[in-house]
Amino acid sequence: MDAHPEPAGPAPVDGADDQAELADAPEPAEPLLEVGVGPWPGGRAAWPDDDRLDPELLELGDRRNVVDEFRYWRLEAIVAELDRRRHFFEVAVENWQHDLNIGSIVRSANAFLAARVHIVGRRRWNRRGAMVTDRYQHVEHHPDVADLVRDARARGLTIVAVDNVPGSTGVDDYDFPAASLLLFGQEGPGLSPEALAAADAVVAIPQFGSTRSINAAAAAAIVMHAWIRRHARHARSAD
Repeated sequence: MDAHPEPAGPAPVDGADDQAELADAPEPAEPLLEVGVGPWPGGRAAWPDDDRLDPELLELGDRRNVVDEFRYWRLEAIVAELDRRRHFFEVAVENWQHDLNIGSIVRSANAFLAARVHIVGRRRWNRRGAMVTDRYQHVEHHPDVADLVRDARARGLTIVAVDNVPGSTGVDDYDFPAASLLLFGQEGPGLSPEALAAADAVVAIPQFGSTRSINAAAAAAIVMHAWIRRHARHARSAD
């Protein structure tokens, strides 16, 4: 017990207990905003004559996480339009330990409009973080680093490994070639020795805190944006 207990306050008035209970109750959750748009206004008679549009989406609405430009478009039409605009850089990530970051890396590759994403190692990867953006992104598989390197060399890509190892160049100081293959390792171990040996350059993200490394998916987004700043600074802004 306290040596000097606080004096008792006045007795509660009628209804005070109810008021206290209400004060402690959680605030009612705000209704979730619906994503996207509803059915096309005016019904079927008002549908545009455009082969890119999906009749089911026109009728029921388009709740996908796409920019307004692609509302009501068929998936195949969106991919075809993205293919027309894609950048020259590509992304590769090693998948020896079924890294959960791969889905998020694919999502960033879609956001920055990478030409391709390459998965090296295990064919299966966790798609949850991709948030279905892999439907709009060309994703290829390679059984090992050697197969990836053969493909990159055949198409004239500069392999830029991303890892904070001795001798790496700061990402802000590196002049990314337009035709770059950005190669990422896994959370924790980083890139394999084979991947580092095959790289034409190795870049690292400068860090200023106590942690040795940052999240692999976050690192990938930073490096992709470094390429964008060099080669696509005037690309379409966010909606």
